[in-house]
Amino acid sequence: MTATVLPIADGADTRRATVALLRDHRGALTRVVVLHTVAAVAGLVGPWLLGRIVNDVTGGTTDTAVDRMVAVLLGAVLLQAVVTRFAQQASMVLGEQVFAELREEFMDTVTRLPLSTVERAGTGDLVARTTNDVNRLQHAVRFGVPRIMVCVVTIVLTLVASFLVAPLVSVGLLVGVPAIVVATRWYLRRATPGYLRESAAYATVNGTITEAVEGARTTDALHLGARMRRRVDRNLREAFEAERYTLRLRSVLIPSVDAGFSFAPVAVLLWGGWLLSQGHTSVGAVTSVMAFGMQLGGPVFDLIFWLDELQVAGVSLSRVIGVRLVDQDREAGTAVPADEHVVGSKVRYAYREGHDVLHDVDLDLRVGERLAIVGPSGAGKSTLGRMLAGIHPPTGGSVTVGGVPLVELPLEDLRRHVALVTQEHHVFVGTVADNLRLADTDATDEQLLDALEAVDARSWAEALPDGLATEVGSGGHTLTAAQAQQIALARLVLLDPHTLVLDEATSLLDPRAARHLERSLNGVLEGRTVVAIAHRLHTAHDADRVAVVDGGRITEIGPHDELVAAGGDYARLWHSWQHE
Repeated sequence: MTATVLPIADGADTRRATVALLRDHRGALTRVVVLHTVAAVAGLVGPWLLGRIVNDVTGGTTDTAVDRMVAVLLGAVLLQAVVTRFAQQASMVLGEQVFAELREEFMDTVTRLPLSTVERAGTGDLVARTTNDVNRLQHAVRFGVPRIMVCVVTIVLTLVASFLVAPLVSVGLLVGVPAIVVATRWYLRRATPGYLRESAAYATVNGTITEAVEGARTTDALHLGARMRRRVDRNLREAFEAERYTLRLRSVLIPSVDAGFSFAPVAVLLWGGWLLSQGHTSVGAVTSVMAFGMQLGGPVFDLIFWLDELQVAGVSLSRVIGVRLVDQDREAGTAVPADEHVVGSKVRYAYREGHDVLHDVDLDLRVGERLAIVGPSGAGKSTLGRMLAGIHPPTGGSVTVGGVPLVELPLEDLRRHVALVTQEHHVFVGTVADNLRLADTDATDEQLLDALEAVDARSWAEALPDGLATEVGSGGHTLTAAQAQQIALARLVLLDPHTLVLDEATSLLDPRAARHLERSLNGVLEGRTVVAIAHRLHTAHDADRVAVVDGGRITEIGPHDELVAAGGDYARLWHSWQHE
């Protein structure tokens, strides 16, 4: 099954999202701009007063007049310091608010992605977007946006002030603009494709390394280490080449822009000296414009740096926004199921177009029955289970509950009718109680303990250091694979759906414990429809009916005793299992 690349928003979508985000925070944004403008204006007083002092001293003045101007200068510096402090605080608060909103919206989007899309896309791309891209956005929103605003306001006001003080002399400040425009345009044309390539390369590396870690035992058992290392090396080479390309872009942009502005004070000095010799300006005016030019150095350098960082953040934003563009694999309707009768009719499914793994499967689940699905590995058992649980929409045929297709039910309603528990379980960071309340947020501690007791887990849960309040998951108390499986089953008890699909849900327990757990669950599952996909045939022995799946088709279905007596595929499986 080939991975499906998640979509990436184009420039128009990214700009719309950015404008909408800024519009939602326009009050705070206006406050930040005003504060930074006041700070920038206060910072311009120094160069202007310096020019005045030079002119006054040249033309003759008094100590008192100079003292007054120095006092004004000190007042301006103090005002700039105070206003800058509050401006930076407002900028950081705005950045935190915007980033928090982005992060929450992104996580809400990710958790609502169709499971079929998540499984097809694989882990690498999605993990890269939730880690690398979100981190880059975090850095840019918290620090980059405020600094860009400060730099732009400072540069614009400095140039305006310079032209107001001495228009002719200030022309020298613009001498490097053509080179800056050329370098910037050259950079911008290449930056977005370059950083997109870089992000994709890191997503591939993440996916490869994640798979290598998760499948380490399999890799070792099959002696695939050398092949896996070659694959990792190949991915790292691509990431290195992508990084080197973007580094080349920066190595052209930064020196070009820096040189353009660095030459400006020299041009002002030469041009101002000529104007002064011709009697078109004064020493004070040249001094002021020179000071303005020198003052531009810091903001210009910051602007260059953050221009590149914002290109990176823009690419990350387009990848984050792209997650919103994932097409839903279903559309909820308004029909309400008449009952809990689940029926699959002519069900087909293909992970890749034209390669069906299920072929016109018909299955009528009797309400309250226990159906075991057995068959060889790769026969399509788990895929059929996912169809019955509404995880994937069938590519042909339909699966209905009470006459309503599962894919037309809102997800909240769907899980009240049908739920799936697989052999792959996850323990979330939090307490045991937090993990259980994912299924029922209003459950009391006693209800949680009853659910644990139903799956033979109450004794060990109460024996934990803090009982239900024990922290588990990453960094917390480590649960065994079997305990994690019991937590998942306890969630199922709390969720309380009518139809349950158990895909080898007790496979991580030893056979004796699994047998005991299944018997304990019998009371909880009484009256519910249960579909158990199992490789331990004692589950099939206890079921009302057994369906044998082979080659994506149901080849046999009926009670255990009848199928054994028929001497078909199931009988051979049963006798083989009995002699293991």
